[in-house]
Amino acid sequence: MNLTIGVDVGGTSVRAGVVDEHGTVLDTARGSTPAGEVALENAICSVVGELMERHPVSAVGLAVAGFIGVDRRTVLFAPHLAWRSAPVADRVSARLGVPVVLEHDANAAGVAEYRFGALRGAGVGLLLALGTGIGAALMVDGVLYRGAHGVAPELGHLPVVPGGRPCECGKAGCWERYCSGTALASTAVDLLAAPGARSSVLAREAAGDPGRITGRQVAAAAREGDAVALAAVREMAEWLGVGLAIVADVYDPDLVVLGGGVGESAPLFLDEARDWYHRVVTGGGHRPLLRLRAAHLGDDAGLVGAAALAAEV
Repeated sequence: MNLTIGVDVGGTSVRAGVVDEHGTVLDTARGSTPAGEVALENAICSVVGELMERHPVSAVGLAVAGFIGVDRRTVLFAPHLAWRSAPVADRVSARLGVPVVLEHDANAAGVAEYRFGALRGAGVGLLLALGTGIGAALMVDGVLYRGAHGVAPELGHLPVVPGGRPCECGKAGCWERYCSGTALASTAVDLLAAPGARSSVLAREAAGDPGRITGRQVAAAAREGDAVALAAVREMAEWLGVGLAIVADVYDPDLVVLGGGVGESAPLFLDEARDWYHRVVTGGGHRPLLRLRAAHLGDDAGLVGAAALAAEV
């Protein structure tokens, strides 16, 4: 059995898992994400080394929240990590003594969902990872579409609201500012500030500091029937449907799968988002419409996909 290690390198934690050829995670290790390139690579080698002591591993894949070069060996830019045009794969490989490959974290999750999860069998399949922002992976006949320079598709920064909420990318009105965990919290805060707003659950959790509200708290409050939380979820569902209509015009996917932290709450908004998409997509009554479903692999998708890609090295 060929075993590889996938590592999800995020802004707060480094999660590694030993994965077999069926996409099963056999063992895991975790560490915090430090500042600085050397410290970060030390953390990666530490968690991977821990697993390599217990399992015979042939290669390692790193799923990184950032732009990866077309050679899949260089991190060009990662907004929440220290690397800038850094030859990460070569440096980590030299230390571990096994081949190392890099992939954008959403792309890695898309590979995992295509091979082992909800995207399986899609001709043109799109993974949308709804978390702090929006990550996306496009699979065409089982092959990742990365674009000419390795950074496609960056769908979270499609402008959907002219002059809308400012985005960290420097633009305003980006899709992820209205459809993500961060957006869900922002919308709830706006609704709580409106005259006559009533929300016993969210108001209590905010405790005078609306900045404490998270997307997960809003989703949990919505499941409890909180009026403001439900309104925030409905608004996010609308923007998800509107964005999907844009995506359909550009890529015409037959299947879209929702993953990420917010994607785990898909039952709250999936049907309403689908209705909005049907309502606003160009030629909706005269074309095949995309299918929309929740992801299967949860938080493990990125490391499973990275491990699967490492197995091909």
